[in-house]
Amino acid sequence: MAPPGPSRRLQGVLSPVIPELAALVRQSPGSLSLAQGMVGWDPPETVPRAVAEALAAGGPELHRYGALQGDSPLLEAVSTKLLSQNGLDLDGAAVLVTAGSNMAFSAVVQVIAEGSPAGPSEVILPLPYYFNHVMAVQLAGAVPVLVEGGAIPDPQRLAAAITPRTRAIVTVSPNNPSGVVIPAAVLAAINRLCALHGLLHISDEAYELFVHGGEPHWSAGSQSGSAAHTVSLHSLSKAYGMAGWRLGYMAVPAALLPALQKVQDTVLICPPRLTQHGALAALRAGPSWCAPRIAGLADRRRQLLAAVAEARDSGLPVQLWANPDGAFYGLLQLDRAAAGPLTGDTLMRRLVREYGLAALSGESFGLDPARAGGPLLRLSYGLLDGPQLAEALDRLFNGLRRLLASAGPSDP
Repeated sequence: MAPPGPSRRLQGVLSPVIPELAALVRQSPGSLSLAQGMVGWDPPETVPRAVAEALAAGGPELHRYGALQGDSPLLEAVSTKLLSQNGLDLDGAAVLVTAGSNMAFSAVVQVIAEGSPAGPSEVILPLPYYFNHVMAVQLAGAVPVLVEGGAIPDPQRLAAAITPRTRAIVTVSPNNPSGVVIPAAVLAAINRLCALHGLLHISDEAYELFVHGGEPHWSAGSQSGSAAHTVSLHSLSKAYGMAGWRLGYMAVPAALLPALQKVQDTVLICPPRLTQHGALAALRAGPSWCAPRIAGLADRRRQLLAAVAEARDSGLPVQLWANPDGAFYGLLQLDRAAAGPLTGDTLMRRLVREYGLAALSGESFGLDPARAGGPLLRLSYGLLDGPQLAEALDRLFNGLRRLLASAGPSDP
């Protein structure tokens, strides 16, 4: 008898797009990537130094299990940061250190999802979604409820999607994939909506320092009395160049802590104690260390905007789907009539195979070309310097011109 295969539940989980695209890049030597959501700088010099000093100092505590929520020095630094920089209301909240904010999101969804005679739990995600959020909801046995509303979530549409099975509404600001910074008034309205209906507001703020325009980042958890129903997710991966370190943290309603401890103990036991020294050093470096590097990304953003405008002026039917004033992304949209049968998924695969340029499709974020007005590609300018970005954009727009020119009814 054959051993059991993957469960039917896992077969229904969204397949990760990044590994697929990474395999295509490996098959296309010399490719440039506008796909990977990372920055090009390394962590503060104090981060590896703190790790080396911790190793040199030794001591058995470094090699043994630590506190489930994180060691005290790091928890204190995280709490101070959330209070001073985000203005969070931590009265009635608990703080946990996790292996990145993706793990934090997954743990929260596992805690709140449950089956019932009426059906599985639901989690509302405005479109475009972040694909790992959808995957985490599905892995927990819950149902992602996708709500259209344009680049900025519409609280009225979100309210209309609430059912007795709804457990949470998710926001991502600054947004991945659009780069939009959601206005504070909108986030506050969503937060109040969650309080009114007894839901969690899961606020993903991984890109909180990446703001390039006039709309400032605002933490929903800073609203008075919000600690009881707001989950604030934060990451060291982006601004501090620590994607590979897998370090994040979250503030959650204290009532969820006992259940979250079960998940944390099962999956992680405790945050890695050595890398917590690096995280503490990064937080001590603070936003002032990140600021000049993020300012450099603002230059890359202007480079992207100029290249899109130039391509459009030259006759290529492209535009940015929304004004990308945050993070380091832009959603490039092609005119539906000009694209013909070409989809974002088709463009994603053909661009890397034929033109050595990697970008993620809009479908990867739940954006249907037919409903969105044409195929979309998420462009990330975080990893490339100026000349590399110029070359990548040349490849992108030259490739799109040729693909559009040759598009026909038999295109895949």
